[in-house]
Amino acid sequence: MSVVVLKVGGASTDGVAEAVAELRAAGARVCVVHGAGPQISEEMTRRGLEVRFVGGRRVTTPEALEVVRESLAEVNAAVCAALGERAVPLHGEAIGLRAEPVPQLGLVGTAVPSAPAAVVEALAAELVPVVTPLAMAASSGVGGPLNVNADEAAAALAVGLGAERLLFLTDVPGVFHDGWLLRAIRARRAEELVGAGVFDGGIVPKLLAAARAAKHGLAAEIGATAVVA
Repeated sequence: MSVVVLKVGGASTDGVAEAVAELRAAGARVCVVHGAGPQISEEMTRRGLEVRFVGGRRVTTPEALEVVRESLAEVNAAVCAALGERAVPLHGEAIGLRAEPVPQLGLVGTAVPSAPAAVVEALAAELVPVVTPLAMAASSGVGGPLNVNADEAAAALAVGLGAERLLFLTDVPGVFHDGWLLRAIRARRAEELVGAGVFDGGIVPKLLAAARAAKHGLAAEIGATAVVA
């Protein structure tokens, strides 16, 4: 079974139906992981909550987590509606996504590889699981759910499922460096540049997630940019 994990950002859901249709036409079984970044930030601002990121991760208080859950549910419903009857809405914390807590950022976790039964069963039935990036704590004695960066969640799920490809559907053409659109970048080089502060904002977790997937043998692509081992 050829599996592709497609990560969709909250700002770039318009092309998800076309992307999934193209991948399925090529014979792949597709799992979608989505974020809701713009929606979460907008609603947090409306409620007077501080919007703050550290290394591309959202600092998440209990009040912010409520917004995260509501926004993810809305985007999940929209993505499923766009995909039609084959879409299966799945909420990460309910199906067994796991993460290691990052307490300095609040209710935030680092996703660990997993292959939830609900996702595996949906793929086997040639359906399209649509997964939200919330997770329960992998460590015993720690509550949840935890807010997980959607890029990290997609990479962890791709590795856990043994997927062949991890694709990032974004609202930009790919990764730019020194004004040039990169056609390819090695995983180690991507990590070095991130560590040196060359990149910032939302591209940071995408690059790190793609590098992680590439090191596990997956083909990882951010738009037109391939991240290779």
